[in-house]
Amino acid sequence: MKRPYIDKVTPAAWKSALAYNDAVYEAIQGHGISAAERELIMVRVSQLNGCAYCLEAHTTAAREAGLTSQQLDLLPAWRETNIYDERMKALLAVAEAGTRLPLTEDSLADLAGALQTLGTEAFAAAELLTATINMFNRVSILSGHPVRERKN
Repeated sequence: MKRPYIDKVTPAAWKSALAYNDAVYEAIQGHGISAAERELIMVRVSQLNGCAYCLEAHTTAAREAGLTSQQLDLLPAWRETNIYDERMKALLAVAEAGTRLPLTEDSLADLAGALQTLGTEAFAAAELLTATINMFNRVSILSGHPVRERKN
């Protein structure tokens, strides 16, 4: 079954969703989340949700923001390596906890550690960003947005 693209069928709502996304990006910059950190969260959440369209968009943006190929390649196993600093690990813990709901004792412990590492403002910004990319992942998955083949 070819599903309708939610964004095309409801353009006014989609325009509002994009404006919300822009507002979130602007707000998190003011709360200490860099472009590279933003993309790190976006990629990890998109991996967990299996959103190919968003993975394509955000892995490209992540490289442009300065994340290395190694950091992106090893992201599914971030807990098993030392290539991510404590701040990155805290952001990834927030991304995973906010995507793998409901919260468990382990995810609550991860969130408590992340809050200590990030501070209130960056922690809240990471949670807001996680909720936002989860919504966009679901729109892309439900719509069946295709991934365009790269030329490189």
